[in-house]
Amino acid sequence: MVWVFSLSAECGTQEGNAKQFAQHFQQTQGVLSNNLQYQVRADVFQDLEENWWCRVCPQSVTETGVATPEDAYLLTELGILLYQHLQSAPPFRYALVGVEVDEFRTYSELLLESSNLEFPGLVLAIAIANQLGVISTFRPFSSGYVWQPYQGETYNPLLVSPELKSKLNLLLAVG
Repeated sequence: MVWVFSLSAECGTQEGNAKQFAQHFQQTQGVLSNNLQYQVRADVFQDLEENWWCRVCPQSVTETGVATPEDAYLLTELGILLYQHLQSAPPFRYALVGVEVDEFRTYSELLLESSNLEFPGLVLAIAIANQLGVISTFRPFSSGYVWQPYQGETYNPLLVSPELKSKLNLLLAVG
C-alpha cells in the first residue's frame, strides 16, 4: 500500500487560487540532511463541497509512510521545509503536512469540529480561526495565519510490523 506524505492546503472556492498556490511550490527542490535530493510536485483538485485543494508531494522520498525511525526523522525535516515555504505562499484557508492528509477535513467539517482541532501543524487563516473561536489556542505562523506548531512525524512499530501487531493481539486476547 502506498502512503503519501504531503502538504495539503484548502484554497477556497476559486480554482485560480489553488493553481496559484501550486505554482508557488512547483520546482521546489533541495537536499535533506542524509544527502537525499528531493523535488516536489503540486497538483490541484476539487473536493465534494466543490472547494479547491492543492497537494504538494515530495518526489523520491518515501511511499511507505513512516516505516522506520529514519523515515520519521527525514519526513519531519521535509515537513519543516514545507512549512517554511508555506509561510510565503499565496492565500489559502487552511493547510496541514503529514502522511495521508489529503482532504483531512472539508470546510464544513472543519467548521463543525471547531471544538476538536487537535491537529499539530494545522495552519489556519486568521479569519477562519476567529470564525471558529480558536484564535487564542493557536500561535502566530505568518502574516495572516496562525497554527498549532508541527510536532514532526512519528515511528510507531505497531502500525508497520504485522509480527508485532500479532503479538500484541495475542497479549490483548489474554484475560
